[in-house]
Amino acid sequence: MEEAGAGVDETGRLLRDEAGFLLQRDLGGTYRLVLLRVPVDHVEKRVRVRGWHAGEGVIEVEGVAPV
Repeated sequence: MEEAGAGVDETGRLLRDEAGFLLQRDLGGTYRLVLLRVPVDHVEKRVRVRGWHAGEGVIEVEGVAPV
């Protein structure tokens, strides 16, 4: 598990569930995403996520972009 505050630059598939958004990582596993903007156009598509580890598999997202 990454240290809280460490930078994130990952690609994967953006998923949505009842609790919000997840990144299904290309490298395996998932991250729960904390987003200020809702990227509904990118759901179920490959994306690049940049941000910071908030701890316990949670990412504070700075940006989401299509790959």
